[in-house]
Amino acid sequence: MPFRPGLGALAAVMALALIQPAPAVAQSGPLRIEITEGVIEPLPFAVPDFVAENGGAAQLARDIGRVIAADLAGTGLFREIPASAHIARVTSFDAPVSYPDWKAINAQALVTGAVAVSGDRVTVKFRLFDIVSGQPLGEGLQFAGSKGSWRRMAHKVADAVYSRITGEGGYFDSRVVFVSESGPKNQRAKRLAVMDYDGANLQYLTDSRSIVLAPRFSPAGDRILYTSFQSGFPRIYVMDVATLRARALDEQPGTMTFAPRFSPDGRTVVFSLEQGGNSDIWSLDIASGQRQRLTNAPSIETAPSHSPDGSRIVFESDRSGTQQLYVMSAAGGEPQRISFGPGRYGTPVWSPRGDLIAFTKQHQGRFHIGVMRTDGSEERLLTASFLDEGPTWAPNGRVIMFTRETSGAGGAPALYSVDISGRNLRPVPVQGAASDPAWSPLLP
Repeated sequence: MPFRPGLGALAAVMALALIQPAPAVAQSGPLRIEITEGVIEPLPFAVPDFVAENGGAAQLARDIGRVIAADLAGTGLFREIPASAHIARVTSFDAPVSYPDWKAINAQALVTGAVAVSGDRVTVKFRLFDIVSGQPLGEGLQFAGSKGSWRRMAHKVADAVYSRITGEGGYFDSRVVFVSESGPKNQRAKRLAVMDYDGANLQYLTDSRSIVLAPRFSPAGDRILYTSFQSGFPRIYVMDVATLRARALDEQPGTMTFAPRFSPDGRTVVFSLEQGGNSDIWSLDIASGQRQRLTNAPSIETAPSHSPDGSRIVFESDRSGTQQLYVMSAAGGEPQRISFGPGRYGTPVWSPRGDLIAFTKQHQGRFHIGVMRTDGSEERLLTASFLDEGPTWAPNGRVIMFTRETSGAGGAPALYSVDISGRNLRPVPVQGAASDPAWSPLLP
């Protein structure tokens, strides 16, 4: 649900002190990035065109290399050295690397690769080199798939490169489900859509005949929960991603259900249920349909999100008189308030790493995306604008995507992402207006 008063709907190591933002690049020894202080110098890297190993592979080789470079540069941790500055030329995948030539243009990392095409099958292989130490970083890897999946293979290469240089998981081979919006501001049509994390491969999942809100991926990425007004009232639906078949999860008469999320094992759903003007947190066993009430208070309680281990739930409530964040056992029980700063807090989401909670904050007429420790300490605001809301975590817990809407009559929602250090704020390329993003896990 929209946030409003009372309802809110980086062989190498990267020492990632989550709240301390900036990488400092070592000038000797193995390639290394360390997060230390607040000024960043992105690591310079080069991705020369991948080698086309047979006929028909030349364009794919170029395209794959460009996607890999864009993935890495988009993190803000890396800076690509353009091809116009390259001295060496890579004409064979197995050719030795001319380290002095790459050092001369200040490259610290080099990604080389080759692409082969056989019918509809594409094979991509790559190698990563530490130019500073003059050594390869691990063994080369190979990915194969259909021509139609070439972007996924590029993302997989970028994930592998990112992981070797940073020491943490990648997030490029993932998708984002969101609400695609069209029409005038006061009468927008909304439908579910899904895309690659970088905006490519857009696919619509529903039509625009009924309002849809708050889509959420399952832990395996095979199902999507969302709220629909198809029946005239908000109700939770679950969709199979492969078939696009959807069904209502809970149809108890006289109730409205919304703000659903899967548990980490994908077996249950936590959600808000409104009945008689009161909204509480419930859980539902998907297989049996059995429901359990987790909160019971005369207040508005919504936007539940599990911790990665499934033991706790964070949610928002106005039981203290203002919209704040609380944590309770996944089985229910007395919640503990964790937000105590000025303003109102909502839409909390537990990080996949388990150490942070992202949230929306409204204070002094501005909206913010922020993070805090799970006990409420070390609150840090990452953004500020007319309207920022609805954070969602990248699979590696390093980046947050959210909705930003500009002011004015023509204002439309758009998707943005930001690093958890508060750096690298950037728009996500999406066709048209978009809101309510939810990141998938890494694809299998």
